[in-house]
Amino acid sequence: MFKPNFQYTHKIVNSLTQISAAREIILSSPLVPKWEVTLRREAIIRSAHSSTSIEGNRLSLEQVSDLAYGREVMATRKDKQEVLNYLGVLENTDKLTDGKKITEKNILNIHKKLTQGTLDNPSDCGTYRNRYVVVSNRLTGEVIFKPPANEDVPVLVKRLIEWLNSDKARGLDPVVEAGIVHYEFVRIHPFVDGNGRTARVLAALIFYLRGFDTKQFFCLDDYYDSDRPSYYKVLQSVNQKTLDLTKWLEYFVGGVQISIAAVKERVVKLSSERLRRTKKGQIALTERQMRIVEFMNQHGKITNKNIREMFKISAQAVHKEVTKMVKLEVIKPIGKGRGISYQLKLG
Repeated sequence: MFKPNFQYTHKIVNSLTQISAAREIILSSPLVPKWEVTLRREAIIRSAHSSTSIEGNRLSLEQVSDLAYGREVMATRKDKQEVLNYLGVLENTDKLTDGKKITEKNILNIHKKLTQGTLDNPSDCGTYRNRYVVVSNRLTGEVIFKPPANEDVPVLVKRLIEWLNSDKARGLDPVVEAGIVHYEFVRIHPFVDGNGRTARVLAALIFYLRGFDTKQFFCLDDYYDSDRPSYYKVLQSVNQKTLDLTKWLEYFVGGVQISIAAVKERVVKLSSERLRRTKKGQIALTERQMRIVEFMNQHGKITNKNIREMFKISAQAVHKEVTKMVKLEVIKPIGKGRGISYQLKLG
């Protein structure tokens, strides 16, 4: 089994403490549903922009946002497809695994979804590399490190997955676990292309499965993209003989701290004074209800037919769902009878 080598330093522990405090503020802040949807949407868009940008994608944040909302942009087919693929994966994080475990099949499927329609050889999507490649900085061409041989990849990935699903990994802080997996996956470099994007999705998936970021508010990729030379430098700094990840984890955990601090500031500003005064706290919504709110946020309203088609459920189930949301004062009915629709109820 894979065995990570690292030491807890004062810097790592201090960052983890600050992350925990900021996360507590975020999760306990009284937010109206529309703001939760907005935060999630913004984080996904920023992640898609930053993660693809690190690897050479030329779309701006504004163009990525336009693509996310179905608007056309002037760009190459490959650049657009890379972003659309990344958006699609992050928008369906809850469907990337069959349960709480991450399997080899899941990882191959994630890579396939991320790279479909973007690689010169379509057979490279979702399959381990069959030819040797080096890890290099796409901006400078500098070789960062040489990954293991092709024939070693399947065994190394299996060992990493075995560790990832072990009690030892689950006993670690999710941030430390995600940082370890991120580095080891990039080191193994199991695919011809798309390794960085897959590694960053895996880190986000670990946060989601471990209950650290179930609402998907956090965008770590901005931190990497804001200073790419530092990102490549710290990856390159790991001694390939000892594989001591301490310095890498200081960088990774520090990035999570900065990213969560930014979310905390935003959440504090958005926190509803009305909800705080009435001491109602947060309005807890199910995943289905959040998708209904997201639909209304994008389209202004939603109908019973929209909900039926979205979830493939009966009219009776739709009525039950919207009745709950009306009682929670999340939505309000507009019109009557067959012409009834629903809008978000804010304030």
